[in-house]
Amino acid sequence: MSPADLTTDVFADETRRVAALHALALLDSEPEREFDALVALAAEMLDCPTALLTLVDSERLWIKAAAGGERGEISRDIGMCAYTIQNEDPLVIEDLGDDVRFALNPLVMPSDGARFYAGAPIHAIDSGGERHAIGSICVIDSVPRSLNDAGRRALMHLATLAETTIAARAAAHQAIAIATTADRQAAALARQDRIFRQAERMAAIGSWRVALDDEQVEWSDGVYRIYGLPVGDMPEMPVAMGFYPPHARKELAGKLDRAITTGEPFDVEVDFTTVQGEARRVRVLGERETVDGTPVGLVGVFQDVTERHALETTLRRSADTDSLTGIANRAAFDRALEAAMARSHANDTPLLLALVDLDGFKAINDTLGHTAGDDVLRGVGRVLQAPWLKNSFAARLGGDEFGLIIEDPEMIAVAEQVCVRLQDALRFPIALNGLAMVSAGTVGLAALEPDCHSIRDFVHRADTILYQAKRTRVGERRRSDNRNAA
Repeated sequence: MSPADLTTDVFADETRRVAALHALALLDSEPEREFDALVALAAEMLDCPTALLTLVDSERLWIKAAAGGERGEISRDIGMCAYTIQNEDPLVIEDLGDDVRFALNPLVMPSDGARFYAGAPIHAIDSGGERHAIGSICVIDSVPRSLNDAGRRALMHLATLAETTIAARAAAHQAIAIATTADRQAAALARQDRIFRQAERMAAIGSWRVALDDEQVEWSDGVYRIYGLPVGDMPEMPVAMGFYPPHARKELAGKLDRAITTGEPFDVEVDFTTVQGEARRVRVLGERETVDGTPVGLVGVFQDVTERHALETTLRRSADTDSLTGIANRAAFDRALEAAMARSHANDTPLLLALVDLDGFKAINDTLGHTAGDDVLRGVGRVLQAPWLKNSFAARLGGDEFGLIIEDPEMIAVAEQVCVRLQDALRFPIALNGLAMVSAGTVGLAALEPDCHSIRDFVHRADTILYQAKRTRVGERRRSDNRNAA
């Protein structure tokens, strides 16, 4: 192939790619909660201050969603995401200042500019079935850093979730457009009906209508499919609502009543149970239908989002969990402690915070190796989840430091006994390759005072008590050693 032919092919590919992007009607669009939630999850999972979902147009990068940054556009020439879409794998630049492509980039040059970038390409399928990279989901930090394999996999999972969300959005828009215009296009009704049914199957979606005068329900085939009912076996409105568990039924009924009364559209995700008893997650969109200014019904879209919801839940759980011990990590602990403090102050109920620091953990690592050290950390995680702690919130705060949030009144009433029992439980043997040592931990237990309103102050108080206890234990061991020596 000649250079001229190659240039022509590249130009044609870019033209098709940009056309596929424009067909999605995502550029210059309003914020959407799914994409905002996605970048917030990316920033949280990868512990970066900034996360973006970008769309790469012919001359610009449009920032569709941003966590820790601003939506809008920048020139394609200076955007790192323009390079990301050229690859299938994530693009990771540990130090932008050392990369010749970006060292003089205006986004990098300021002292507080970008220094770390990691992005994964996002793809969309055009009308001809061809797959194109239309943008990226990326995280940015102002300091150089690295990204391990787990982080790269998480970034790819997030990109897959973005692609699924974009595809579902496109299918939903297509289904709504078809449903709205079907009665105006009688000549093309059969063709449009086939397209509509295909869109329903592809996106696990259906349309519905409820008449306000007699509550008569109308469903498309897709709704029957989600319910697990034969097409045509139409239940009455109270029966249809019975497939939602009580909490979801109450929430959805409130949205329906508000739409009827005020005309306010709604978009809600709730739990749902099929005719076969299978638990699912569904998204329900609806708005009031009027004729000559008079409300006559509610119309909307019904979608099975179980797989997407499960993936989001898995990713969020991963973001909140310490991978080694299986208990919560520092970010989840901070949120849980803030919520517990708010409940304590609001309800005038007691609250205890226990901080745990392992004694001699470095010696175990140095003597028995890091495998044994990891076993110790996992053992502490199991101790902090013991049934006698009555579902107290346990977290690994970093290294060999742990935290425990105690709200149970009976446990708080015997706080000293809890402290002693916890320290006893933290003392257990560890052995490897014929060598044995004993793991132990010191506990600092602090009660929330009425004038304490910040996590920092509460943790500082518990930390102070912890190290007072640690110094006391060290002193006791020294005195015991002296007596034994004598």
